This record gives sequence, structure tokens and C-alpha cells, in this order.
Amino acid sequence: MKPANLLFILSDQHRRDVLGCYGNPLVQTPNLDGLAHDGTRFARAYTNCPICVPARASLATGRHLHQLGNWDNAFPYDGSVPSWGHRLKEQGFTVDSIGKLHFRSSDDDNGFTREIDPLHVVEGIGDLAGSIRSEPPMRNKRSGIIGAGPGDSSYLRYDAGNTAQACRWLDERASVEAPWVLFLSYACPHPPYIAPEDLYDLYPPERIGLPVQWRPEDWPDHPAQRYARQFRSFDEPFDETEIRRLSAAYYALCTYLDKQVGEVLAALDRNGLRASTRIVYTSDHGECLGARGLFGKFTMYEESAAIPLILSGPDVPACRVVDTPVSLVDCFPTVLEAVGLLPGDEDDDLPGRSLWRISREEDWERTVLSQYHAVGSRNAVFMLCDSRYKYVHYVHEPPQLFDLERDPHEIEDLSTLPNYQALLERFEGKLRAMLDPESTDAIAKADQRAKVDAFGGREAVLARGTFDNSPVPGEAPEIRHGSK
Repeated sequence: MKPANLLFILSDQHRRDVLGCYGNPLVQTPNLDGLAHDGTRFARAYTNCPICVPARASLATGRHLHQLGNWDNAFPYDGSVPSWGHRLKEQGFTVDSIGKLHFRSSDDDNGFTREIDPLHVVEGIGDLAGSIRSEPPMRNKRSGIIGAGPGDSSYLRYDAGNTAQACRWLDERASVEAPWVLFLSYACPHPPYIAPEDLYDLYPPERIGLPVQWRPEDWPDHPAQRYARQFRSFDEPFDETEIRRLSAAYYALCTYLDKQVGEVLAALDRNGLRASTRIVYTSDHGECLGARGLFGKFTMYEESAAIPLILSGPDVPACRVVDTPVSLVDCFPTVLEAVGLLPGDEDDDLPGRSLWRISREEDWERTVLSQYHAVGSRNAVFMLCDSRYKYVHYVHEPPQLFDLERDPHEIEDLSTLPNYQALLERFEGKLRAMLDPESTDAIAKADQRAKVDAFGGREAVLARGTFDNSPVPGEAPEIRHGSK
């Protein structure tokens, strides 16, 4: 594949099925749909962790959390493990970032030649309270759901600024011949669930369908989901109007994001860069939107763990849909190959494979791994997903098994049925060949206890309070104390 420029666009919390090209009949995402039409769309792409900071560490390094130790939102990437950016810089490439990184700090060498308006974790520390895994403080997240609707937010303004910065950056590259990489990272459609009024009006709430298993009588009775609902005060159900209004705001945020992408693509075109630039679009994780009584991310269900992933540009097959399972760790070799590099000997143990290569191959059987060790969970959760089945392993709790081909909405848990015990055992054996679930859980919890102790212990961390969203540059976090 001939070297080319690379524009890597990352969004935050973009659910895979809230794009037109992934089959959503209502949401308006014409620019991302156009990329998919002209390029390749991955139908089975997953995050390696359904929460922001760990997912971004995996994306940067091409490694899984049990290899990294970036367990939760208080363990941000700090540049100590080489990223694909480091590999590019070593070879003299320009590799700049614009927007949200959610790493520790710009004082670290994160692998970029420049970080433009980066959004990092709060105070270089992140969400310390989330590292309290034993009897943690509960979090009442109801106000964000009830308050969803039209309006303005700092995230909307921040993303408009990221678009303006990206367009200026591309204007300056019109006559640059050497391949470059631009990592453009948006905050939307991450909460707050507040969208521009004109876009919100595109989605009358009564037109939006209700999520799967949204009624309390249909909620899965798995202990991990029961605890997650209780932890965030979702055990009292929301009414139909509140859920539809939330979905309308989220859809509008996805359209807002798409408009930002459209402006950046227009800058590529006016500078004559489209023919020499490959494009990757993906997100760090999805969004539950009330499915199964859950909101936000944090789970291994499709609405949370599944992500959109689109490739476009030179040498990318057009109008192609790939069913081979892929994940964010595949981005490391993908970025390198885009500009003409291959992973060196020091990266031989990376689990990922170049998406450019997968896009040109016939679909093949592959298993991807995701894991969760963070806020709202009592024990570690691991997911293995192949071309048909999803296996979810809960340490100290029952597993789940879903046939995604026959049951794409994950309604029927097959794990207790006699005919599926052999398959369940094969999946567990495959997981244990990759890692020891109990040992990994224990290591994560020990690291989290040590993190809390380093900041004065449980009571000192609780006294610091919590916050809902990482603030944009120049904005102070809104600290909350207690569970309200």
C-alpha cells in the first residue's frame, strides 16, 4: 500500500447503530455515511474497554488493559508505554493532535509532535473515587437523564473550536509533500445530553423508538446489571417521555458531530488533499440510551461495547462491509501502515492487525477481547466476541452467552442451556489462554487500592468529591459531594 497522509477522527461515546450507514433510519449523519459509501465499514468493531480513559490507552498503545494497567479513569495514559505516535515521531513524521486525548498531561511525551487544545484528565489525576471498588460511594446520575434536551454546552463549543483548528491545520498542509498524521478527537456525543436546538428539532421524540428491554419487567436479572443500576440510581425507572427526550438529544449530538466532520472533509477537498489522505473514523465506546435500564457506557452489551469504524481514501475498497471482528488495538498497526511503516521487532507481541489489510481480505474467524475494571462494577468483566457469539465472563458472578446472529439484541442468555455448555467451556478456555481472570481482577483492585492510598486513603479521596464530565481546557470541573 502506497504511503499517504492519515486523518484519524475519534469521537466519544458514539453508539454504532446511531449512524445511517449502520442501518439507523432516522439519524442524519450524511458525512460519515459518505465516508462509508466511498470506503469500508466494519460491522463487528468493538472497544477494548467501555469507558473513556482505558479505551484511549489501548487505542494509543495497541495493547490490552491487563498488559497496560490503565484500569479506570484514574489511570490515564502517560506516555511510558510507546504509542503509535512515538513510532511515527521516531521516523520523523509530523503527528499532531487536536482535541480530546484524556491522557494524564501534555507535560508527558504522549507521542505527538504537537497537542493542540488537548483535553486531559482532571488535574492530571482523573476520577479517583472510581478506584474505590469496595463499598464505593454511589452516584446519582438521574439529573443528566432528566435534563436532556436542547441548549448549549462547553462540549459543543469545544468541538466547534476543534473543527476550526483542524481546518486551519489542513489549510497549512496544502503544499506539504511528506505524509503527515492528524489525530482529531471530538468530545461529542458524550454527555451532557444537550444539543443545539435546530438539530434537536430534527428528532421529534415521539418518532424515536424505545430501547431494547427498557421496561423494568424486561430488565436482565443478572447481578452485575442489577448492581450497575443501583449504583447510578437507575433502579427507579424513567418514563417513556424522559427516555425519548434523551434519545432525541443524543441523536442531535450525533448529527452535530457529523456536521463537524463535514467541515473538516470540506477543508481536505478545498486544499486538494482528499486523493492523498486516508481517513479513519471510530469512537472509544458506545452509549446505552436506556437499554436494559442503563445509561452511559460501562457494559458489554452491543449498545455500549460496539463502536463504528470506517476507513476511506486511497487503496481502500469502496462500498465494502467487513464482518471480521476488530477492535481498537488494531489501530496501532493501522496508523503505521497508512504512512508506510510496519511495526518493528519491539512491537512483535502486539495483538492487533492492520485494518487496511483486513479490509482487503475475505472475512475470517477472529476473536476480540474487551474488559472492564472500573466504576460501577464489583468485579472484573471480560468479553470475547467472534463472528457469531459473544461470551461475557464475570469474575465471581455467572457468565453470559449470546448468539448475535440469531439474537442481535441480546435478549436470550444461552449460558444456562444444556446445549451450549460445551461452547461456554470453549470460550472460557480461550479467555484463560489469554489471561487469568481472577488474578487480573486481583491485580487491578490492588493497583486501585494503592492509587487511593497514594492520595491519602478512602476518606481523603471521598472528600475530594466526584465530577460527571472532564472539563474542556480553561473550564473548572463541577465537583459533587455525596451521592446527589
